[in-house]
Amino acid sequence: MPAPLTLAPGLTATLPGSAPKHVSLADKMRGTAQDFEAMFLNSMLQQMFAGVGQGPFGGGHAANVWRSFLTDEYAKSFAKNGGIGIADHVYRSLLAQQEVRSTAANAAQQGSPTP
Repeated sequence: MPAPLTLAPGLTATLPGSAPKHVSLADKMRGTAQDFEAMFLNSMLQQMFAGVGQGPFGGGHAANVWRSFLTDEYAKSFAKNGGIGIADHVYRSLLAQQEVRSTAANAAQQGSPTP
């Protein structure tokens, strides 16, 4: 099986026909929590940059598009590097919900009523 190609630090891709990498449920939940925080930060950064003048690109539609890409990348970078703590709270909430569902499923399998 071919080794994954390294694109950039933290990013990998596999060659066609190779087996996908197994990702645990906890990793998926952590990624979802980080994505949520990045979305929140992006919204806040867009509001922050709304009052900024034209900047080095002379303004216009293209500068606004570029600015939206810039704020999106800032937000993803902030969230990936610890953010402001929202992802940790969302992650803990997702873990708690998973535990409740798991407990309910185990109780249902054993035939006892759920707590």
